[in-house]
Amino acid sequence: MRGPAVRHVLTHLLTPLLMCLGMGLAYMGAFVQPEPHHMPVAIVGEGPQAKVFAQTVKNEAGDALDVRTLAHRSDAVAELKDRHITGAYVPSDSAPELIVATAASDTGATVVEKIFTPIAADHGAPLKVTDVVGNVDDDPTGQGLFFLLVAVSIGSYASVAVLGGAGAALRMRGRALLVVGVSGVVSAIGALLAGPVFHLAHHGLAGVWGLSWLYSAGILFIGVGLHTFLKRWTTLAMMVLFVMLNFTSSGGLFRPELQNGFFGALNSFWNGAGYVDGLRGILYFGHDGLLRNVLTLAAWLLVGLALTLAAAAAERRHAANEAETVAGTPARAAKEEEDEEEMEEAVGV
Repeated sequence: MRGPAVRHVLTHLLTPLLMCLGMGLAYMGAFVQPEPHHMPVAIVGEGPQAKVFAQTVKNEAGDALDVRTLAHRSDAVAELKDRHITGAYVPSDSAPELIVATAASDTGATVVEKIFTPIAADHGAPLKVTDVVGNVDDDPTGQGLFFLLVAVSIGSYASVAVLGGAGAALRMRGRALLVVGVSGVVSAIGALLAGPVFHLAHHGLAGVWGLSWLYSAGILFIGVGLHTFLKRWTTLAMMVLFVMLNFTSSGGLFRPELQNGFFGALNSFWNGAGYVDGLRGILYFGHDGLLRNVLTLAAWLLVGLALTLAAAAAERRHAANEAETVAGTPARAAKEEEDEEEMEEAVGV
């Protein structure tokens, strides 16, 4: 084997090997050991006894729980529907109750149930669990929205390779128009999967499509813009941005309070988190928090548009430099020929 050929192959193998390392670090770091970190829960009750009980739970849980007290059960239900808490425990010597909203996070509800079941058992009573916002029967775990995220993401960032490669001959304006069209098709596929095919969305399908388009367009514009600057490294960059960091911080499998600080922090502004949280708001929580999620996705779209404009300017400069080089080549050749003729005449003299 020749040295240059081997180096060429090894250079191209670097991308999949880095993907392997990155996927392992991201997925295993985010999902292997889910533990509560400052998970917000409430103790329902009034007076010193409730406050003492809440403080006792907090002392035993440490940093795992953030415990607050709420005066009435209706207050706890409202907090759960606003997704401000993960669970609310109603103490009772005979019938203790845990109130959860599995549509916000099935895994979060499971964790708080494991926390409060032994507490109820200490009082000699079985724990009653009440789910005030449950998932639809077609998606009992609520994880269907995460897999919808995966489908829309793959359709978006995989299209970047086509638009950057096969579409490289087009002007940036043409590629931008294709981005609008492709993101529309990808989002329509997402809405089709969420609605008629798998029945994750029993209502609000127009909102699902709109949110999917905003999410997909942001990814596509970022990818098309990056391709001008990164070329063959664009695939790796897209995998890092929209798979490794995106899926893991989306909250689709584990909410941020069940993850370490890094992925929990990403959840507050990453586009996948805005997409999944927005879908939950549309389908289960009366559009609660939807404006914040739309603004998150709009910010990513604006980043994509800015990158695309920067890429268009860079391509125009490159084309102008090439045109200047090509135009200057004949002139230099004519000048060299003229110099040679003058030299010959001088020698002849």
